[in-house]
Amino acid sequence: MNFAELGVPSSLVQILEQQGITTPTPIQAATLPDSLAGRDVLGRGRTGSGKTYGFLLPLVARLDASKLPAMPRKPRALILAPTRELVGQIHASLAPLAKATGLSSVVIYGGVGQGPQVTALKKGVDIVIACPGRLEDLMGQGHADLSAIEVTILDEADHMADLGFLPGVRRIMDKTPRNGQRMLFSATLDKAIDVLVKRFLTNPATHEADSAQSPVGTMHHHVLHLSREQRVPVLVDLTSAPGRTVVFTRTKHGAKALTRQLNKSGVPTVELHGNLSQNARTRNMAAFHAGEASTLVATDIAARGIHVDDVALVVHADPPVEHKAYLHRSGRTARAGNEGTVITLMTDEQQRDVRDLTRLAGIKPTTTKVNGPGHPMLAELAPGERTLVPGGLVVEAPASTGGGGRSTGANAQRKRARRTGATNGQSRRGNPTSYTSETPSGSAGGSTGGGQRRRSGGGQGSGGGQSSQGGGGNRRRSGGGQSGASSSGGRAHSASSFSRGR
Repeated sequence: MNFAELGVPSSLVQILEQQGITTPTPIQAATLPDSLAGRDVLGRGRTGSGKTYGFLLPLVARLDASKLPAMPRKPRALILAPTRELVGQIHASLAPLAKATGLSSVVIYGGVGQGPQVTALKKGVDIVIACPGRLEDLMGQGHADLSAIEVTILDEADHMADLGFLPGVRRIMDKTPRNGQRMLFSATLDKAIDVLVKRFLTNPATHEADSAQSPVGTMHHHVLHLSREQRVPVLVDLTSAPGRTVVFTRTKHGAKALTRQLNKSGVPTVELHGNLSQNARTRNMAAFHAGEASTLVATDIAARGIHVDDVALVVHADPPVEHKAYLHRSGRTARAGNEGTVITLMTDEQQRDVRDLTRLAGIKPTTTKVNGPGHPMLAELAPGERTLVPGGLVVEAPASTGGGGRSTGANAQRKRARRTGATNGQSRRGNPTSYTSETPSGSAGGSTGGGQRRRSGGGQGSGGGQSSQGGGGNRRRSGGGQSGASSSGGRAHSASSFSRGR
């Protein structure tokens, strides 16, 4: 069944076709007939299953059909999401649909100045996509009035429950009209979500596109049993293969320390966690999207809803605490029908925890004991020629003038080579000491400051770049080249902007 047969207006079907989207995913096929008919919907589908278009299409169709003008301070639709990255991603998916129908929108989250958000609301917007914390702030200041909301959507509702958003979400939704349409989408449904369902949804149509523990069919799960001191060398081996890799750590300190060690070893790496300013988070994600960085080291902030094309490998450097986090983290790969590999690093003392974790997640991983980099299983899991860039992706504080401090091209390569002791673009495989993410004090020395400015680099110097064409599957290095696009915002302050978006 295609989108038109599900009831999606032809104008929106054309927009989807222009993006190469012609076949509805199971969650879209299940929910669209009810949501387009105006019913409240409770939808559950695994991460990467297409939930975003499942709620954007009926929202845009409804607002477009009524043809009402945008009103100052009174948006007509509200989408709540738990993290700023997810808010931005939803906004990007909405953009072509909104442009085709003449609808306006604004994103609202913390970590940035509220001035532009207030200005947009005062002018009048049709759709607000927001993190609960900042939206409540603006409501309290009188900048946002939800009395005209026709459609309310909660995305990643279970994650909002995990982060303690429920009281704020209830207060926000209490300000929306009872007769409005409400849709709640989540990767898992549990008792915390039942509180919202019973209070705010009226006779909802419930659709579950897969079982609560369903892992992706094209996702291959492995556990590598190794010693603690071999974790970083093995990670260098895996992440220096062609393709994009996401590595998860348990703590912000661990993410920062591991990012530093991977860069020092020659793997262009960026970090994503709650200790970074919003500017730094945006800049790092842009580097990962663009291929300047081949590896993203993240805490669970990135496990929910973040989408980057062609992530072929997810590595749990620290096994997550519970199985839902494992499934959400792992969902960064094997998206949109692609295959992907998920690796969990396990030390002797973690054996019982990992066994319980995989059992609860409903998966049966292949376990291999590896003694360090160069093990045949590593080449099988991350195929292709290993490529190391001296210095990795260099970050350094900006010059005091705010305009300098950036080197590019051969000059940047020479500076990186001087710092790492490599010359003539030669690669070297580092063997750094293992980071300790479970004990913050063990990694504090690796901290380089929250929001530092990134010098463009990541491309290989002439004569030093190894070919990365080899390697099977869908793993491919996203390119290096130099990044000409770097944030022009000057100094990104090391603000403590937690992932909840306040």
